[in-house]
Amino acid sequence: MSKRVIILSKFSFTTRKKPSIPASLSTLSSPAKTQAGETSTANADKNDSFTHNHECQQHIQKLSAFLQQGQMEAAQNLTKSLLFSKSPFAPPSDLFTLFSVTFPSLKLIFSNILLSLLAESKMHSEALELYKAIRKEGMQPSATSLNLLLETMASLNKFDKTLNLFEEIIGFGFRPNKFMYGKAVQAAVKSRELKRANEFVDAMKKKGMSPSLFIYNVLIDGLCKEKRIRDAEKVFNEILERKLVATSVTYNTLVDSYCKVGELEKAFDLKERMVRENVEPNLVTFNTLVSGLCRACRMEEAKRVLQEMEARGFARDGYTCSILFDGFLRSGNVESALALYEEIRRKGVGSNRYTLSNLLNHLCEEENFEKAEEFLHKEIEKGFVPDEVVYNTIVNGYCQISDMNRAISTIEHMQKLGLRPDSVTFNTLIDKIFERKEMEEAEEWVKKMREKGVFPNVETYNIRINGYGKMCLSDKCFAIKEEMEKSGIKPNAVSYGSLINCLCKDGMLLEAETTFRELVSRGVSPNVLIYNTLIAANCAAGKFKDAFRYFDEMVKSETRPTIVTYNALINGLCKQRRVTEAEDMLPQIASNGCSPDVITYNTLISGYSKEGNAQRCLELYENMKSSSMKPTLNTYHPLISVCSKKGIELAERLFREMAQMHLTRDLLVHNALIQLMGNLSEIKNLVSNIKAKELVPKADTYNLLVMGNCEQKDFIGAYGWYREMFENHFLPPFTTCKELVTNLREQGKLQEAQIICSKMKAKGLDD
Repeated sequence: MSKRVIILSKFSFTTRKKPSIPASLSTLSSPAKTQAGETSTANADKNDSFTHNHECQQHIQKLSAFLQQGQMEAAQNLTKSLLFSKSPFAPPSDLFTLFSVTFPSLKLIFSNILLSLLAESKMHSEALELYKAIRKEGMQPSATSLNLLLETMASLNKFDKTLNLFEEIIGFGFRPNKFMYGKAVQAAVKSRELKRANEFVDAMKKKGMSPSLFIYNVLIDGLCKEKRIRDAEKVFNEILERKLVATSVTYNTLVDSYCKVGELEKAFDLKERMVRENVEPNLVTFNTLVSGLCRACRMEEAKRVLQEMEARGFARDGYTCSILFDGFLRSGNVESALALYEEIRRKGVGSNRYTLSNLLNHLCEEENFEKAEEFLHKEIEKGFVPDEVVYNTIVNGYCQISDMNRAISTIEHMQKLGLRPDSVTFNTLIDKIFERKEMEEAEEWVKKMREKGVFPNVETYNIRINGYGKMCLSDKCFAIKEEMEKSGIKPNAVSYGSLINCLCKDGMLLEAETTFRELVSRGVSPNVLIYNTLIAANCAAGKFKDAFRYFDEMVKSETRPTIVTYNALINGLCKQRRVTEAEDMLPQIASNGCSPDVITYNTLISGYSKEGNAQRCLELYENMKSSSMKPTLNTYHPLISVCSKKGIELAERLFREMAQMHLTRDLLVHNALIQLMGNLSEIKNLVSNIKAKELVPKADTYNLLVMGNCEQKDFIGAYGWYREMFENHFLPPFTTCKELVTNLREQGKLQEAQIICSKMKAKGLDD
């Protein structure tokens, strides 16, 4: 009661000292002025104060009356009017404070009304402030008002605050409902904290609460964005096991993910399942499938999907046209792309500027600059006004083919048209000049960039660091970083990535780690490329403890390892003859949502080949094929090498399979085949084939030819192969030379025998 009296005393006009109350509620005037002439102002202020105080009392009284009578809607409307009109209550927490001390028995009901209204009005800061005030009073808001607050913050992308509030709610012993968990999972996924999201889901299940379809959809979306498709499939299967009805959102998310990684058959199988489950494919479904087919240049199939789409009553939109346009260009079908472009222009569907830029870009990539310029001129005649983006496309095209003169003349033409080259223009040119290792010329263009009033940005500095980094000029790289920082531009992950790559290439692993620690201390998140660079460099140096330490840090920071990461570790282990340890990483690859690729298998096959384990090599080879993975020459080199020791039949089988794969035999394969041949004429024919391909036989091949001719008593033929072997900088074994010299002397070929002896002596071999 005493507290209530203190607060209400603010409405009186006695001269006693007032207690400390919220500033916005203290509506009395400033202390009385002492100067003459200020008495009337003070009186006016007191009158205003009286009016405000009386108004406050009336509002509070009305609110309490509505609540006591159960007129919730009237109470809500009055509270809303106080929030959005000129009100003596600001901030809203002051309204709560005054109401609480005036009518303590009603404060819980009123707090929930006020918190819900603030949440619905997207006033998240005021709502959080009120939440703290409510908690300070020892009360817990209702589930409904908390649901609204969490939803508001998530919808405003305040994901960190959403998670903090959710953790706070749990910390106070409140049992969250399914909706609250849903918002927490959504916030965690949007913050790319999938581990945390899964922890929330596990907590739900432990409390006997089944995740909603919304939660499953959010998880699937997050996993797909991280390309963890196998994990997303597990979540989808859980939906089916729980007899929940997946929606078009669920299916479309997975279909899109399959299309993006090239698993088109799975995407179409899922679309068929949609139909079977009575979930109608929509425009998003069809656009996604068309996009996947266009990326794979399967244009005839894309057209059939479009026909089905239109048969179901869906019309092509701008996105459909842009997908199709890109597909035609990818397939090299410029004529169809042009026809579609004209159709887009006529119908006004999609972005003409986008499609035009895309077409120009494709023509430039194909080095068809005359066609690009001709097309652009025609469009200008039709009223098209080109902008910097269009000309930047052409500049980029010329840079791609290293035609720097025409790239520069295009920039000059831009300026004549009144267009100002921007940072993209200059960065494109500077990047290519650095790539050509013309460092002085590149720096001159950086200077010109400044003179044109275009200041170097983070990309410009990164291009320079990368350019010098590729030449292992680490001192220059760090000088540019220092210049960058003095200009007020903070180095980002790309900047540090180039620095670390430069140091790793130069074998400066300690300095690379120091740079890595610096970027972490500065709050820059290391990306997957930085981790992969450090892991690969340490593996190459045999520092596996450090390599796996970086790998562990990578996982803890929730930077998802890629197959490149695993391949670096596997390659390093195989080179150290730790092949079993390397193969033991395969289950971990799968559990992290990756799939072994051809490099993974080739590395393991090569490792087992060096150990002479033909059986394991063949097993991996069969696993590779059963995974629909096409072996390469680097698969067959170690495979044939180890299997040739097991007999010619197995090797010949591998040679046949190579041919079925349409792989052309290279020198290593030819030499392996020669080692298996016993017929000298066959060896000679194969060597002729090798030479016809402008390849040089190996030393072992020449040695076989020399010894084979000796066995057939054709010593002049053997001498001819010896001479060719020597001319190709191969040194025959001493025993071969000695046997050939002996046989040549016996046949009276003394001059030839003497030549061999002289060359043996010159190489430090005794006669």
